Amino acid sequence: MLKGRNLINPDDLNVDEIYEIIELARKIVKSPHNYSNVCNGRILGTLFFEPSTRTRLSFEAAMLRLGGGIVGFSESASSSTSKGESLIDTIRTVGAYSDIIAMRHPKEGSAQLAGNYTSVPLINAGDGGHYHPTQTLTDLLTIMESKGTFDNLVVGLCGDLKFGRTVHSLLKTMNKFKKNKFVLISPEELQIPNYVKTLAFDENSNNYVEVEKLEDVIDQLDILYMTRVQKERFFNEADYVRLKDSYILSPRKMKKAKDDMIVLHPLPRVNEISVEVDNDPRAMYFKQVKYGMYARMALIIKLMGVEVC
Repeated sequence: MLKGRNLINPDDLNVDEIYEIIELARKIVKSPHNYSNVCNGRILGTLFFEPSTRTRLSFEAAMLRLGGGIVGFSESASSSTSKGESLIDTIRTVGAYSDIIAMRHPKEGSAQLAGNYTSVPLINAGDGGHYHPTQTLTDLLTIMESKGTFDNLVVGLCGDLKFGRTVHSLLKTMNKFKKNKFVLISPEELQIPNYVKTLAFDENSNNYVEVEKLEDVIDQLDILYMTRVQKERFFNEADYVRLKDSYILSPRKMKKAKDDMIVLHPLPRVNEISVEVDNDPRAMYFKQVKYGMYARMALIIKLMGVEVC
């Protein structure tokens, strides 16, 4: 039963619950008009303490397409946080106005803290470098729509694996399914943190490898998940400049990939995927954007316990 629960990190959903959400999302993809009024009179609170385009608009579009309304803010400067209000008081206040809350915050652990005090279901829309569980649902819906399964896949994760919360969330979740293998592709400085590996893999796990060159492994992948090197997470700009173009996916590299490999990216893109790749039928990242809205529609319905046919 998902009704009334929070979604803070990927471990809040077991495999059966993930399938339940994805199954509903696929129904919405096929017949979105059937769900256009199921949240009439309900309100989503959107608390974005950190800038966001896709995630915020995706949540807002999701609720509007379900027939509901929205209250909230898109930057902390326009909230009472700028006057010194605590996160706990903000959550309590917005919970009085809304039926469900989506929150993004730059600090790791903020979603867990807010979840302890919310009176309505709270969805973590990204907390610092921690987790981004609704991006994971977006990724999963795209994978299911493209590959038809979550099992027996070779998943390549490429780029900034150190700060990439979408990578951390997807890695943990995909490892719950059967016989998946992972290729972690990054410069040494941007390797996935040990604590994430500890959480995602068993101590003696042999279903992942770490490499530096995409060209060496792209022919083995079923899914290539590209990520941006995140300038805002660096303390030293010189390091960012040195690492920002470590990987640029080009048509030449795509020639080495399987015909049915798919390319995902949480966006925004900077320079890590050449625009010439956009017309390749294996490039799924713009379809992924739309799937994100459908995944969030399904999640809102489930957490609010809305009855649907």
